[in-house]
Amino acid sequence: MNNYFVILASGKGKRFHENMPKQYFQYKNKEIIDHSVEKSLKSGLFKKIIIVADSLKRLRKKKYFKQITVIKGGKQRSDSSLLALKYLKKFKPKNILIHDAARPNFSIKLLKNLIKNLRKYKTVVPILKANDSIKYKIKKGLFNLDRKNIFLTQTPQAFRFNDLYKLAILNKNKVTDESTLFIEKNYKIKFIKGENQNSKITYLNDINIPRTYFGIGFDIHRLIKNKKLYLGGVKVPFHSGLEGHSDGDVILHSIIDALLGAMQKKDIGTYFPSNKNKFKNIRSPKMLKPILNILNNNGLSINNLDINLICEKPKVSKFRNKIINSLSKLILLDKSKINLKGKTVEKLGLIGKEKAIACEVIISITKYD
Repeated sequence: MNNYFVILASGKGKRFHENMPKQYFQYKNKEIIDHSVEKSLKSGLFKKIIIVADSLKRLRKKKYFKQITVIKGGKQRSDSSLLALKYLKKFKPKNILIHDAARPNFSIKLLKNLIKNLRKYKTVVPILKANDSIKYKIKKGLFNLDRKNIFLTQTPQAFRFNDLYKLAILNKNKVTDESTLFIEKNYKIKFIKGENQNSKITYLNDINIPRTYFGIGFDIHRLIKNKKLYLGGVKVPFHSGLEGHSDGDVILHSIIDALLGAMQKKDIGTYFPSNKNKFKNIRSPKMLKPILNILNNNGLSINNLDINLICEKPKVSKFRNKIINSLSKLILLDKSKINLKGKTVEKLGLIGKEKAIACEVIISITKYD
């Protein structure tokens, strides 16, 4: 694996008209730049990931900071790209992908496709056909262009490192994207189909106003002897466990219930009926996974999670952090957006007699069209 990924994140983004560079603007519950970094890390395709930025200050606070390399950018995009190439030369890369941080919506599938095609081609570029009518201005007149012959290029773009380095040094890389260097020299380029969602964020109105939905979840299970107690995916030391067709994890069941409610789906029993043997003794994290897939496939993301665990014992304070850590990993949500509170019922009913545990959850999710 001798692939390197460069994210160009320098510049002020003046056309964005905000009081911060657009790469640090909040988008889908994280900063725009985070999407590119996290996906490239998750892909496992790259030996090194380099961010070219104006400053280290903001990036130092990122969880992924130790997994990346940050170098100082130049005045123009082309300057930053050239600085990255010069920095990487000592590592003798075979392949390099160059990406604009302002395109946060590419997929890992696209990364794999680009690298796959580099086995045969020296340059691979994703493109889309133009859907709009295109005009070309000459002096005072406008002339029609045949949109059948017009294509829109995207990033990431993939190259054999040595070929790109030679052209960039020779031309000082004064271009709006690296593929232009190869086009101007009549190099053979492999064009692959880009992704409609992989558009570039240039103006503030390129970011659609999100729609937020809320869901409420509830679950209660009786405590029984000779069973392990699981709460939020964590095995909690206790003399009893929760009765149920599955492992009885009331926290995860309530989260699933809340997610289904927020998505306007049916209840948890519809997806995991208790009369099906295949779900008998199933661990609740396995139940959560397909529900999260529905969430992701519908372009939804979780904003925050508020949990009330209702029981006399065990005491929540003893294992709160472990549960929050577990939930953060399971639903891929920052720990700061997960709240867990313990509630008692003042010795009332089954819960008060320490014969049951209940949980209620409120969750908010967002859709970006």
